[in-house]
Amino acid sequence: MKAQADRQVGPIVDQLPPGSVPDLRPLHGRWMVLEPVSAERHARDLYDSVTASDPEGTVWTYLGYGPWESFEQFEDWLRQREASRDPWFYAFSRREDGKACGMGAFMRADAANGVIEIGHIWMSPGLQQTREATEAIFLMIRHCFDDLGVRRLEWKCDALNQPSRKAALRFGFTFEGVFRQHMIVKGRNRDTAWFAMLDKDWHRVRDAFERWLRPENFDAKGRQKSKLQVS
Repeated sequence: MKAQADRQVGPIVDQLPPGSVPDLRPLHGRWMVLEPVSAERHARDLYDSVTASDPEGTVWTYLGYGPWESFEQFEDWLRQREASRDPWFYAFSRREDGKACGMGAFMRADAANGVIEIGHIWMSPGLQQTREATEAIFLMIRHCFDDLGVRRLEWKCDALNQPSRKAALRFGFTFEGVFRQHMIVKGRNRDTAWFAMLDKDWHRVRDAFERWLRPENFDAKGRQKSKLQVS
């Protein structure tokens, strides 16, 4: 009995997760709207937003799909994403013109343990590194913690994808390690870098995002005056 008593165990979870999974509600921000992806509404905008400005298809380097040889192929692919439930795919659209210019998904939902991942994130070159891009990610994170009540939010990427790794840290995720030989993507080995954010981190992270996203933090051209600081 003494040996059993000496074994350490984790703390009791006083408040169990609500067991929520994404319900495909729209997510509204100041500059961006995230809504369930629709091939009819979003396919043409999404396809054009990348092909016109990224003819080499660099957006797809670390993803398991793309580029496509035709709009029809992309539209068929997007129609399958529209029907998917886990992952749940969203289109990222700017409020100013309503055009979709990126995508993301909630995935690997483990409602009983309060865990979910955001992934399948890609953005057109015109959306990348803008306040709108950051707000889109904030809307996803906020939905996970404030609406779904998760305890743990995960972010994973190819370990060689330095922009994604830097973004995860900028957004307040903590690096947890690399899973070696985790996947085969497009015939190549992928080691996967794991990041996570916990519910105890969320209030601090949310405050930092909300400060950064204030309109007065940007000049007339939308350029930031102060950097996002979540640490």
